[in-house]
Amino acid sequence: MSTPTHVTSHPDTPPPQWGSDYLAALMRHLGLEYVALNPGASYRGLHDSLVNYLGDESPKMLTVLHEEHAVAIAHGYAKVTGRPMGAILHANVGLMHGSMAIFDAYCDRVPVLVFGATGPVDSARRRPWIDWLHTSKDQGALVRSFVKWDAEPSSLEGARDAVLRARQIATMQPQGPVYVCFDSALQEAPCTQAPPLLPLARHAPPARPGITDRLARDAAQRLYSARRPVILMGRVSRDEADWQRRVALAEHCAATVLTDFKVGAAFPTRHPLHGTTPSFFMADEGLQALREADVVLSLDWVDLAGTLRSAWGAEHVPAHVMQVSLDQVLHNGFGGEHQALVSADTYLLCDPDEFVAQTLDALRDLGDPRMAAADLPAEPDTLPAQSGDAAQDMSLAVFAGTISQRLRRHAPACLIRANLGWPGDAHPLAHPLDYLGYDGGGGIGSGPGMAVGAALGLRGTPRLPVAVLGDGDFLMGATALWTAVSYGIGLLVIVANNRSFFNDEVHQEKVAQMRARPVENKWIGQRIEGPEIDLAGMARAQGALGWGPVQTAQELARALDEAIAAVKAGNVAVIDARVAREYAKTMTKALGRGH
Repeated sequence: MSTPTHVTSHPDTPPPQWGSDYLAALMRHLGLEYVALNPGASYRGLHDSLVNYLGDESPKMLTVLHEEHAVAIAHGYAKVTGRPMGAILHANVGLMHGSMAIFDAYCDRVPVLVFGATGPVDSARRRPWIDWLHTSKDQGALVRSFVKWDAEPSSLEGARDAVLRARQIATMQPQGPVYVCFDSALQEAPCTQAPPLLPLARHAPPARPGITDRLARDAAQRLYSARRPVILMGRVSRDEADWQRRVALAEHCAATVLTDFKVGAAFPTRHPLHGTTPSFFMADEGLQALREADVVLSLDWVDLAGTLRSAWGAEHVPAHVMQVSLDQVLHNGFGGEHQALVSADTYLLCDPDEFVAQTLDALRDLGDPRMAAADLPAEPDTLPAQSGDAAQDMSLAVFAGTISQRLRRHAPACLIRANLGWPGDAHPLAHPLDYLGYDGGGGIGSGPGMAVGAALGLRGTPRLPVAVLGDGDFLMGATALWTAVSYGIGLLVIVANNRSFFNDEVHQEKVAQMRARPVENKWIGQRIEGPEIDLAGMARAQGALGWGPVQTAQELARALDEAIAAVKAGNVAVIDARVAREYAKTMTKALGRGH
């Protein structure tokens, strides 16, 4: 074997001897800190290189118990850090396991670098039976409809270019997951001449696209002249400077601001311009503000057409609608994550936060702000009262209010997720990391993995990682907690346990009413009872600490105090809280409108 060429990606990286050594060095060259994986023979060469060539550092491997968790962890990590993380999936079967999590990341517009492998493409090199099962002619076709780009390179130079392109595409707005598949034979072949690694700076994503100065002046003039402008804050950045500019924009034109609980914190919810409780569906007060608006500015709002239809029905929208979004560049014919067709009077294909920065500058040239900068009101530090029989399960208002009171008392927290029935006004949001939003695709079981990834991204910061999950979501993904315990990733998980797939009870009740059938049967096939599952025991079985079940605000407060102290010490803590089978008022009203 000839002497391999040195790869100058890292001062401690020796020359690669095998194809997989080069691929591992390439991952280090990208700056990946972590790769999450469930072991598989299709990438046994790469696995060896990550351990024995790179020393399991830069990137460090995180072993997971299900491929879905690998992608979900990378998804949660990117939502906090803004940087992509790697997830490695074994052959076609691992890709199928991880596909729902890839779909979630795609719908959430979050960058994830998904790496895969296939059995030897050359059939003469396949082992009997298993290599044939785990070899696909076009493996990327399994997920091509919901990734931004995919590739299956057949040489090391091709792999280099594919991985650099994948990173560039994943991190370019609008962001999303990508998939690169490596032939196992390429991994296990000697590396006789390693292609040079190319400088990352020359393969960076383009700057966030803005608009022309003329368009910025036109937008500013329309907003400043409006009598009742409304801003729909949708998918925007988590940068603090961008946050401050969004607040300044709203104050300059005295616009009512509406936010969406499906996406992360975008505007302070206690600000006097914040129009109504954030929810998964628009609250009545928000719909009324839209009906009274003469200008509606959408900053990449999820389902703008559906929201406008909720306000005006099938009637013509009288307000001037300004749509600011890049999302259309990802729309394809596979699914419906692009939502209904938007009718907009002004459509600006640019980054929402670049639009805000440019338009704010133009607004300042037009005159003084219409509203002075506002101080946010202080929050009461009292536990919510629990009415009725203390032996009954907590209402969601009491449950969420107790959590909020304890989080505000103990530490700055990052609410990674909230259960579907969470009251959107229960916990104040005043910073981009106060709340990260939902999972994008509504994939039940994503919560635990995303919580672990977000907690990993928060490690080393003063933020307390907290995820409030439904019991169904927790049960489908609970083994993701093992990874957090194994790698010392502190995390608090609070399970809103109503012992039911309650969303479907609501649907079955609605169907029964439409068909004049007994609503009393709505629970059949929905309840998680008989036997009830020991959720705290499931956590303890994986090395985490478990509390519960707790049924009152006082019990929950005591458990939170103990669990928060444990998480600050680096532990994983799970609280099983028994909650009523109900939704917050805004959710209940929205479901009554036909959602």
